[in-house]
Amino acid sequence: MSANIRPSGVFDTTYAQDIALNRTLFDRVLANGLFILLLIIPLLTVEGPFGLNLVPQLWIGTIIRIAIFVIAVQGLNILVGYTGQLSLGHAAFMAVGAYSSAVLARQFGLSFWIALPVSALFTGVIGLLFGLPSLRVKGFYLVMATLAAQFIIPWLLRYPLEPLTNGSRPLDVPVPTLFGLSLAHESAMYYVIIPLSVFLMLAARNLTRTRIGRAFISIRDNDLAAELLGINVFSYKLQAFFLSAFYAGIAGCLLAFESNSLTLDKFLLDRSIELLAMLVIGGAGFSLAPLLGVAFVNLLQQNVIPAIIPVLVSFLPALLPFIDPVNIYAALSPLLFGTALMLFLIAAPRGLAHRWEIFKIAWKRRPYSNL
Repeated sequence: MSANIRPSGVFDTTYAQDIALNRTLFDRVLANGLFILLLIIPLLTVEGPFGLNLVPQLWIGTIIRIAIFVIAVQGLNILVGYTGQLSLGHAAFMAVGAYSSAVLARQFGLSFWIALPVSALFTGVIGLLFGLPSLRVKGFYLVMATLAAQFIIPWLLRYPLEPLTNGSRPLDVPVPTLFGLSLAHESAMYYVIIPLSVFLMLAARNLTRTRIGRAFISIRDNDLAAELLGINVFSYKLQAFFLSAFYAGIAGCLLAFESNSLTLDKFLLDRSIELLAMLVIGGAGFSLAPLLGVAFVNLLQQNVIPAIIPVLVSFLPALLPFIDPVNIYAALSPLLFGTALMLFLIAAPRGLAHRWEIFKIAWKRRPYSNL
């Protein structure tokens, strides 16, 4: 990993330098500078306090959505990338966090600041329940067990819990407040979501340096060998499911209070598949994978594919006269996304984060590196 690589001619002289996340002054300045840049972006929009129009207001909403899904995919990375336990029910855990926080705020009058941790912990407990099959099954069979969560949880929210969740109808979520001030504007929620997303990314990155994180990785690499070494495999698998669902619960809660409205359509099976695709594209097992994967998929879905579709629609109906043009238009978006994912897996099977690590190693070893 490039985190253990120093630039040519730079050596550690203290233990603190050896265990630091940012190993050089340049790394620290760059990391802090990027964080500060993120924080000042809303100030550069036309709706900011200075009335500047240097950054489009649309970017604020896009960055917020990316930050929320980075949290969700980071949780999936703990389960899939670090521990090697496959899951296809992550969107359902987001739904638990979203609806439980909304119910706590609507029915019990709890503030956003209390509903957030409570709903996240509750989602973690639900994740523990669906992690129990990991004691007996793994691989494809574990996927099917987690897929059950993707059907059971939305069904419970839609029918037995309909008096609380409105079923399939939209559910209004109260506007968060801080010291009596409303956080209804997306720029206000920006300063809640972005720092929290950065903190949770750093927490997940540090997790791999702890006893728990190293146990996760050993289970991923060889669970039988890990058990022979004295690691309680089942306990650590459950901890991975809890942490994964905990992150999903936070993401679901933030999504609910940021949009102030909930529908079950946001948490169906296609969303779970999309989250897994984001992780695969980013590079499962790398702490930076969620950010790169979510950003790439958002760019693909919101910019690249919408630009390609009009070009294809202009000549595909003539090439395929036996297919209704309406069906062609409806199928293009998922078809292009699936094709892009397939090509990406062929060209870079270990993800964007792996390519980024290779680039960083080559840069730090210059002039002795070969790309």
